[in-house]
Amino acid sequence: MSKQTFEPHQWAVILGGSSGFGLAAAKKLARHGMNLCIAHRDRRGAMRRIEPEFDALRAEGVSVETFNADALRDDAPAEILDALQEVMGGDGEVRVLLHSIAFGNLKLIGPDAPSSNEASERLAAELGVERDRIREVADRLFAEGVDGLQGLASPPEYPEGMYLEAEDMARTVYAMGTSLLSWTQEIVGREMFGADARVLGLTSEGNAVAWKGYAAVSAAKAALEAVSRAIAVELAHLGLRSNIIQAGVTDTPALRVIPGSAYLTAQARTRNPFKRLTTPDDVADVIYLLALPESAWINGDVIRVDGGESVSGASR
Repeated sequence: MSKQTFEPHQWAVILGGSSGFGLAAAKKLARHGMNLCIAHRDRRGAMRRIEPEFDALRAEGVSVETFNADALRDDAPAEILDALQEVMGGDGEVRVLLHSIAFGNLKLIGPDAPSSNEASERLAAELGVERDRIREVADRLFAEGVDGLQGLASPPEYPEGMYLEAEDMARTVYAMGTSLLSWTQEIVGREMFGADARVLGLTSEGNAVAWKGYAAVSAAKAALEAVSRAIAVELAHLGLRSNIIQAGVTDTPALRVIPGSAYLTAQARTRNPFKRLTTPDDVADVIYLLALPESAWINGDVIRVDGGESVSGASR
């Protein structure tokens, strides 16, 4: 059962709450008495995994309303919030709005540069073995999780001739960025936020670093941060605090679809002072902290939750 931290009339609206950061946050908040409204978009086959997770949330003794719907549809906020208002009743309030939507285009913006084989060629020559043998061994060990072999292993492959287009960019920026504002405005318009509510979103180091294939998502994260700052300033008079969490590299379903994600994870483990990846629970813990009354003076920030990964210059 939950350890009651939040009031029985308080709710968290989580956009993207069936896996990754969103589900981890739902679990943490539920354990402390927060009621949950979860919007997610999953295929019927995936629900065999997801429904037991939702049942476990309900077992914490909180109310859990779930909507398997596209939260990015124009009419989605109104449809979901209509239903939530009916369940909440007159005393209910939204304490937390968490934007955890991971829907972005991961195409390159143009032809990829040819990869260099010099390291494997030189090593093969020094050892007197075939270059392909070096690559084969490096690929196998790298796949087994041995970090430090990125320069010898086969480089990531990207689809040829499928480059980022304007529509891809616009859709990604809305999905992972400015849709936070659409949902915030809808909740504000309905006067559903509590007097000390929190608006939270998720970003990554890719907001400032150019990862291949990440251009559209990077633009979306920059937009998300800009929107959050605007909410923090322009809606403070309503009691809203808005912040963005910059998570370290985390093994989530969203990460695994990024081309070259194995290289990102290897580099992250190498750089991180604690020599491990960030976990969804690490991030969920901070979401919980930001939902507490004691965090009321944190507003308009981007908060790093990565164990020092982003400030580390370590390379081995």
